[in-house]
Amino acid sequence: MTVHEPHLRPEHTAPEGVEDPAELPEAFARAFNAGDLTAVDRLFEPGAVRVLRPGEVVVGDDRRAATASFLALGIPIRLSPRHTYVHDDLALIIGDYRIVGTTPDGKAVHHEGSATDVARRGPDGRWRYAIDNPPGVDRA
Repeated sequence: MTVHEPHLRPEHTAPEGVEDPAELPEAFARAFNAGDLTAVDRLFEPGAVRVLRPGEVVVGDDRRAATASFLALGIPIRLSPRHTYVHDDLALIIGDYRIVGTTPDGKAVHHEGSATDVARRGPDGRWRYAIDNPPGVDRA
């Protein structure tokens, strides 16, 4: 897999979000596995937060930088969605993820867990992540 050099400032030239919140994990995996930080970022609301570990969240450029660090590993993500619960313009997405492999410089990587993410339907009718919570219900 070729991973493109991630950049931290998204260029908004492609459509954002998805039409069904259940499509977000697949869209995320496609963009992540292509090494495309801009495409990944378009799946998030501008003010979206990412939980790095229980009690530690990042937003904005720090959220993009955290994503870029995972993209830089050059290891594909595997997502297995379990449930999507929708109420009005909010959705709770629960699924399992796995990033396991070896970086180009030979470092072994093993990240996996069950994420609990929140998506919101925007005024344009498209869904985007509002809260990206890979640790799910892990305890600190």
